[in-house]
Amino acid sequence: MLATFVFMEGFAWFTHKYIMHGVMWRWHESHHAPHKHWWERNDWFGIIFGITATLLIVLGSEVDSLRFLMWIGFGISLYGVAYFVFHDVIVHRRIKTKYQPRSTYMKRIMKAHYIHHKVHEREGAEAFGFLYAPKKYEAKAMSKARRSEEVK
Repeated sequence: MLATFVFMEGFAWFTHKYIMHGVMWRWHESHHAPHKHWWERNDWFGIIFGITATLLIVLGSEVDSLRFLMWIGFGISLYGVAYFVFHDVIVHRRIKTKYQPRSTYMKRIMKAHYIHHKVHEREGAEAFGFLYAPKKYEAKAMSKARRSEEVK
């Protein structure tokens, strides 16, 4: 289950960069555009991943020889919960919260996601991860990079 959870970050990065910003941009584009309603076409991705996880859990719990699929399904589900809390609640505030990040990690991952959303087009975005972002998105690293750009 934990191995699947860790794997899902890489899978989510790949899917986000090459599928959502690729062939499925028409769905994902709704997430990069301002809107006033609670539903985004992009939400279908979560439903598809949820159905996949549910099917794996049911199949793995019903067929003894496929029991490992149940744990994969739980790992996908655990990642989905973490993604929802981080992405939809904490970053995008789709559910209102007064949470303010204090840790360097949370500030970095939120900054990376906000940088990702500066681009409203299919091409040119960066920072495709959800629960991991390189240290270059930390405030110290970003201000150092800005200073070195100013020198050039």
